[in-house]
Amino acid sequence: MAITKLAHYSIRTTDLERSCAFYERVLGFRRGYRPPFDFPGAWLYMGDDERYFGTVHIIGIDPNNPDGLTAYLGDKSLPEAGTGTVDHIAFLATGVAVMWEALRAEGIAWRDRTVPSLGLHQVFIEDPSGVTIELNYPAEEVAGLTLQQHPQAEAGAAA
Repeated sequence: MAITKLAHYSIRTTDLERSCAFYERVLGFRRGYRPPFDFPGAWLYMGDDERYFGTVHIIGIDPNNPDGLTAYLGDKSLPEAGTGTVDHIAFLATGVAVMWEALRAEGIAWRDRTVPSLGLHQVFIEDPSGVTIELNYPAEEVAGLTLQQHPQAEAGAAA
């Protein structure tokens, strides 16, 4: 269950290119590998090391094709500006089974997802203020396990 480091943060935007240009030109990030998700976006890295999957994930909002993003991260309204545009905070972690037990004991709903191309298993939860937290575990931790969603997560996924 140990949290080992902040992995990345994600921002939803209606102007993907402008957001990427800001992070690239102003802050010195560079675009790098991003899995082939069914919604627009970019992963921005500090330096050449892509081992930790980027520092900033820019999520493009495509009003003509919202289904891919909604299916993957859920539907959220997009504020005009400010910290409400932060989509989620992600941590690298170990001990997914221990975390599942802790979440179950606390009555906290979660969603599991594995990204095979990254070797990651993700657990998504929400803090009391509604901020989404993504916990990234090595995918081998769930190999051979039956994923057991929290009943509230299953009900929420069906909605």
